[in-house]
Amino acid sequence: MSAFASVKTPIGTAGLKDLSLVDLPAVVEYWILSSDEYLSFMGVDRERLGSADEIHKRFSNAIRAGDTTQPSIAFGITLDERLVGYTMLNHCSDETNYSHWHIMDPALRAKGLSTALYPFRIKAYFDVLLISRLVHQTRTRNRGVNRMLDKFVAVSETKFIEKPDGVASSGEFHLRYVRRSDVPTLFARATELGFIPNEARQPLG
Repeated sequence: MSAFASVKTPIGTAGLKDLSLVDLPAVVEYWILSSDEYLSFMGVDRERLGSADEIHKRFSNAIRAGDTTQPSIAFGITLDERLVGYTMLNHCSDETNYSHWHIMDPALRAKGLSTALYPFRIKAYFDVLLISRLVHQTRTRNRGVNRMLDKFVAVSETKFIEKPDGVASSGEFHLRYVRRSDVPTLFARATELGFIPNEARQPLG
């Protein structure tokens, strides 16, 4: 298992690592126990989300296997080495790849973890898969996520999408695009924002 980042934040040390089998029960619990109100705000299609067993299988298949063409890869987000969230990259083609991330602990949302880890997360995607472009597809009403992304990547277009990536239902989405060559700029922006890593490990494979 590889660690991809360790970044000091005001609330502790945020980390990014490979998701493992021991992490899966927490991920399944996050989806199964989240309130209807929360899932509705997130725009989750319950049918696409599936049962606990289906969620477990989906994330089990997303544990990194070292295949640079793997369809989905998931990483764990940690705070002081405790799993508090995850991110998943869905690999469709060289130019079309979608990322999703969730802070599973409600008390830790909007605390800066996503901002601190953002450039490391993007670099990890490009390091472990043979892709040229990443697409951020975010629901327009999710102001928190969009405020975070605004710090790094501008919105390229906004449109209604009938079948979004992942488990989302149809709706209006902002689209932002990140290329491999943009990664150094993301780190420079993170430095400007004051997020300086105390340790940043690179993927092993």
